[in-house]
Parts: sequence; C-alpha cells; structure tokens
Amino acid sequence: MFRKPVRPVLLVVAHGSRDPRHAATVHALVRRVRSLRRGLRVETGFLDFNSPSVPEVLESLAAEGVRDVVALPLLLTRAFHAKADIPAVLADAPGALRIRQAAVLGPSPLLLTALERRLAQAGLTPADKSSTGVVLASAGSTDPEAIAVIADIAREWWHTGWCAVRPAFASASLPRTEDAVRELRDLGCRRVAVAPYVLAPGFLPDRIARGAAGADVLADVLGPAPEVARLLLRRYDEARGAQPILGSRPLAASARANTGAS
Repeated sequence: MFRKPVRPVLLVVAHGSRDPRHAATVHALVRRVRSLRRGLRVETGFLDFNSPSVPEVLESLAAEGVRDVVALPLLLTRAFHAKADIPAVLADAPGALRIRQAAVLGPSPLLLTALERRLAQAGLTPADKSSTGVVLASAGSTDPEAIAVIADIAREWWHTGWCAVRPAFASASLPRTEDAVRELRDLGCRRVAVAPYVLAPGFLPDRIARGAAGADVLADVLGPAPEVARLLLRRYDEARGAQPILGSRPLAASARANTGAS
C-alpha cells in the first residue's frame, strides 16, 4: 500500500533574549506558519536565554523516532550565528537525525513587502513615499557580508520610490539610527521614517527606537507579519529539495568548508 512520505519537521532556530517580548513574538510567528500549512509539524528552539534549547528539541525529536528535520535559522542575514553557532549546535544532534539547514530569511522581496506593511501601519500612505526618507535600521554585525547585504537592500528599496533610504545599525557597525535620521533631514526629505529590519523586540530594537527619536515615524518590528511566515515556508521548501545530510558530523564539516572556519 502506498504511503505518503512524511514531511520533515520544521525546527525554527531563534536566537533568544532575556526580554520576554522576544520569545512571545517568535511563538506568534510560528503559530502563523502553522496556520498557513496545516499538518506541518513546526517546533521552536532557542540558542540562548529561552527554552527549549535547540539541543533539547533535537533530543526530543530523536527520542520520538523522527528522522528528518529542516533547521531554519530565524535570521535576516547570513552572519556569525548562521555560519558558526547554528552548524555547531546541529553537529551535536543525535546521529539518527537527518538534518538540512535552511537558508536565512534575507534578502527577499517578501521582507521588503513586510517593511512596507509596517510603515503603512505606522501611518504612511503611498502618497507620502516620494517625500519620505527611510532609515533601514538593523541590529548590526561584525560580518562584512551581512553589512553589505543591508546596504544592498537599502539601495534596492530606494528604487521603489522613496525619497531616500539609508542603512543604519544598532551595534557593531556605523552609522547609528540617529545619524541616518540626521542625514535624511540634511538631504531635504520632508518626512523621515525608521523601519526596524529586525524580527522581534529586545535590547537592540529598543536602541533603534531610541535612535528614532528625531524621526517622524517609527515602524514596528517585522514580527509575525504574514510575509515573514510565508518566507519561512519558502525557505523550508527550498531546504527540503536539498540532499539530506546523514548524521550531524558531515554537516559540521560542510559548514566549515563553506565559511572558512577551522
């Protein structure tokens, strides 16, 4: 008798935070993902601060007899956590699990749509676009690849009709949000908006909000926006089509080869 293949479990890997709003937002996003694809098992694991941890979830899945898992980093850029932390955690997973690590969420047109949604919810209309400068405010990174991606996104977004778009960073990199706000004022933008390019509230998003004090509009974090939930499922589907990694040790070796880690 033909049996429908069992879909891999989707394990959403979140960073975690001492701020309770972070985990609450992650869980809200996961609930939206589940609502979009009934029957898909979606679990959540955290790298730090919150529970369950990623190793705890993987151990539990293996004990249940689960064999296939897609681990999806809840990250907007491919920086240290995606290149090193997450592969290292997955490398210690029970050997019976076949794990695929999905790509990070960004960049994606869906994220630009989610940013536009948040700005609209903050009060901007399509008629405001040509006179409004936007600060694309991200958490920041020491990884040059991640910084370059944010700059590329800002340039791409500007071409959709905004007066100007400038990247800014809450940590590790410059300029800061308040500096980008001043630059847009100096450029002559009639209105300045700050769009946090972050997924959930926490310490760095709060820093972005403080830096936005001189702006006219501050959008909310991306959170459980429907576009973000759809993007999680897109990354899951893309990873399902990849060759599964048998056991976890080859995964670690592959990650080292791809990132130059030793």
